[in-house]
Amino acid sequence: MRPPRWAIVMLLEIEKTVVEGAGAAGLAALLAYPQRFKGKQVGLILCGGTIDLLMLAEIIERGMMRSGRLTRLLVEVSDLPGSLAKVTACMATANANIVDVYHQRRFTHLPLQSTAVKFVVQTRDHAHADEIIVALTAAGFPARLNNGDW
Repeated sequence: MRPPRWAIVMLLEIEKTVVEGAGAAGLAALLAYPQRFKGKQVGLILCGGTIDLLMLAEIIERGMMRSGRLTRLLVEVSDLPGSLAKVTACMATANANIVDVYHQRRFTHLPLQSTAVKFVVQTRDHAHADEIIVALTAAGFPARLNNGDW
């Protein structure tokens, strides 16, 4: 069964309703065992709008990551003036919204005059993230998903 946080994200996104884990447990069960409820009228009681805001923010971010709307990319860039601007321009053309940038110059295994830049970007979905990677690579900036540990 998917954890209630999945149902919390669905309720936020679709119904614009804030609930805590216990309040979303009924929807989580319904989503996990649809055959059990097939053909039946089902009512859900949603409660617990007192969810901690920090926890809610974490749940939202994780939900965005799982749906592909927030992703991390690792991009190899020449360590020359203007290179980072070219990468960000390429991302803008691909409609990626850059949230965070981590420019790694020292602790890398890349050749001299190369650097690894890690981006957190908002995307439409997983396919959009793949399109961004293709665009970056075609522009001469080898890129890949980096959704594991940094």
